[in-house]
Amino acid sequence: MSQLDRHDVLLLAELQRDARQTVQQLADAVGLSSTPCWKRVKEMEAGGIIRGYTALVDREKVGLALCVLAEVNLTRHSEDEVRRFEQAVAATPDIVGCYATTGAADYMIKVLVPDIKSYEAFLHNVAFRLPGVTHVRSSVVLKEVKSETRLPLVPEGPAVEAVPRRSRSR
Repeated sequence: MSQLDRHDVLLLAELQRDARQTVQQLADAVGLSSTPCWKRVKEMEAGGIIRGYTALVDREKVGLALCVLAEVNLTRHSEDEVRRFEQAVAATPDIVGCYATTGAADYMIKVLVPDIKSYEAFLHNVAFRLPGVTHVRSSVVLKEVKSETRLPLVPEGPAVEAVPRRSRSR
């Protein structure tokens, strides 16, 4: 699938809003019939545009109250050292995000742990032992102002009139 059209973008936006919708609900929301809607979703899955479906879990309600953003610097930037660091990060469950960056840090990592004692243990037992790490600078998140998983997809072209949803009475 080389290029997304307006209906594809609308489908992706709807799936990001609620991936548990039926094909008929998706079709109604984007102005298609069921079969073309289903085919488009399957094509986007096969093409890797849709990588999967997941549940959004409230981290605090499952005991991961502390979120830390940490800047990480490596001693060397050889291909082997970078690959070993990135593989170790990928295998570390407490690290839920890792970004190679420009600026003062080589990487930014997002770490979720129960509390500050757990983060201290994470630093000593994991972060400082990651391959090639020379420096870690931590910032504790005091409050999450915004944490979105949706991509800001905006369909091109003229505005499509929203299809009113039928009310369901039981």
